[in-house]
Amino acid sequence: MNLEPTKIPGCVVVRPERHADDRGHFARTWDGAVLAEAGLNGVVAQCSVSYNAAAGTLRGMHYQAAPYEEAKLVRCTRGALYDVCLDLRPGSPTFRQWHGETLTAENGVALYVPEGCAHGFLTLEDATEVFYMISAPYAPDAGRGVRWDDPAFGIEWPAEVRVIHPRDAGYPWV
Repeated sequence: MNLEPTKIPGCVVVRPERHADDRGHFARTWDGAVLAEAGLNGVVAQCSVSYNAAAGTLRGMHYQAAPYEEAKLVRCTRGALYDVCLDLRPGSPTFRQWHGETLTAENGVALYVPEGCAHGFLTLEDATEVFYMISAPYAPDAGRGVRWDDPAFGIEWPAEVRVIHPRDAGYPWV
């Protein structure tokens, strides 16, 4: 797997190296040692799946407050989505900046979202499924979020938001 840095420190695009033969292909999608070598958190405490029935479904922008921060590796296993990492670390040189990446079942690309960053995505196809590998157990009392459309961040979503949970739509402006 290849790690490609983004402008957000610690946020990397993970591109699998596919080894193909007449059966199809094989690719490594997680390697804790490779992540640790790159200074990233290689621990997996839990894995989760999100199924989204309709294109235009937005989930986010979510994060866990200190001391329960979590890193995530996000991969699309069916359909397509636009995945966003938003830097909310006050001391970061990219504070309030974001990186977006198109993840599809076909391209196999994943996005690593480091601790202290919010995460969200917009589905681009019906029946999109997302697989998460997460570095820390979910702590419900530490769950937080920011508005997906806050002009303070200027996230450029590639399609119209048609489905959003009231909680995500109701997060406060910065």
